[in-house]
Order: sequence, then structure tokens, then C-alpha cells
Amino acid sequence: QVQLVESGGGLVQAGGSLRVSCAASGFTFGSSCMGWFRQAPGKEREFVAAISWSGYNTYYADSVKGRFTISRDNAKNTVYLQMNSLKPEDTAVYSCAAGRTSSCYSGSPQYKYWGQGTQVTVSS
Repeated sequence: QVQLVESGGGLVQAGGSLRVSCAASGFTFGSSCMGWFRQAPGKEREFVAAISWSGYNTYYADSVKGRFTISRDNAKNTVYLQMNSLKPEDTAVYSCAAGRTSSCYSGSPQYKYWGQGTQVTVSS
């Protein structure tokens, strides 16, 4: 069965860094666009970043551009999100998702499989 398991979340002070990981199984990871989304309490889920199947193309929300870096290791079926210069407004549950196709999009309906998420809390 399909599994997306996030790890690496936690509590960090503003200005700090954190890397979250997502281990995938049960589908053709190497052919799929992979994305990260986040949802803060009382807010809608929002797109954070995506990476093409090859890793050559990456996409970011304006709010994280220059601070976050998405990467993937197709040999390990794992996608990463390196988060630097964290701000309190980055506090959310971060979830990875597998795209329905090899093309990347920012809309959540374009993603077929979802992980349960990992909590990231940034204190001021």
C-alpha cells in the first residue's frame, strides 16, 4: 500500500533551521512530482514547495522562497525540505504529497497521495 511518512519536525527558535523528510513507498516515486504543503491552526492548507521527478525543477511559494529548499533522493524514495531562517508564521503541520502526474502544480487537488504530517513550531 502507499505510504508517505514524514519525520524531522519539532520546536525551533525564530531564525533557526530544521529539515523535514518524507519517506515514500507503494508507488512509482521516481516518476512523480513531490510536494510539501502546510496547514496552520484555523487556516487552509497551503502550498510550500514542489520538485520534479528528476529533481531538476523546483517550485516555491513566495513566502518561503530564499529560505526553504526542497530536494529528493530517488534511490532512497525520500523527499526533503530544508527550512532556514524560520519565522513564527512558519508554524504549521507540514505534509508531503505525491503528484498525480510527473508535472508539478501548486494546487492540492493535483496531488494523489498524502502523508499525515509532522508538526513544526517556531517560537519567537
